[in-house]
Amino acid sequence: MPVDVVIRTERLSRTFSHGGSQQHVLRNLDLEVERGSFTVIMGPSGAGKSTLLYALSGLDRPSLGRVEVDGVDISGLDEDALARFRRDHCGFVFQQVHLLDQLSVIDNLMVIGLLVERGRARVRERCDRLLDLVGLPEADRGKYPAMLSGGEAQRVGIARALVGRPAAVFADEPTGQLNSEHSTAVLDLLSEVHEDGQTIVMVTHDVHSAARADRVLYLRDGRISEECALAGAADRRTEELTAFLAEMGW
Repeated sequence: MPVDVVIRTERLSRTFSHGGSQQHVLRNLDLEVERGSFTVIMGPSGAGKSTLLYALSGLDRPSLGRVEVDGVDISGLDEDALARFRRDHCGFVFQQVHLLDQLSVIDNLMVIGLLVERGRARVRERCDRLLDLVGLPEADRGKYPAMLSGGEAQRVGIARALVGRPAAVFADEPTGQLNSEHSTAVLDLLSEVHEDGQTIVMVTHDVHSAARADRVLYLRDGRISEECALAGAADRRTEELTAFLAEMGW
């Protein structure tokens, strides 16, 4: 069967001007991400991991090359069209959850849902299903973000990322500020939505987080130097990934 590619790049490059010189962060990068896959991007500090994630999701524009997401070449879209595309096709989970403080939990989801779908009752039903999925009790859905723990807020952030039925969810160090218990809960949730068919692309420096993926890309000097396919039980994946990273000089 032909591979269903949801993200494709061709000669993707990103250059920044710094102190009168050019800093080449991404260099002629060709990449394909299959629909329904869980891909992790790792590499040393300064390798371009977050820059790649932002380029793939339309949060940043490449200097050269092209990025195609869900069959659309987003490289040439104007700012308004790109913002609409991100709204309709991409979900985002960051280290900082960025929930709207003045809105309740349910309204943080509803405001996204109503942008991409008509029918308040249908949107509310979907938001409630997603909050059920992330394990937030109904009694807590009227709370404001400041009333949530870090782990609760991040789980709400994942639910919000899924409201628009995105082609891909892009996660940048989603457990970076969580304790081990909350990190495990968030990773369990990401694994669950992936098993349900959701495409996930995640940047992390944590081996245990990365071991949830089925593919790990190792970025060095703006290029994918190697990649590692993971399969089997979690402990086996962690062992395979640890050996792979040791070969990379991690």
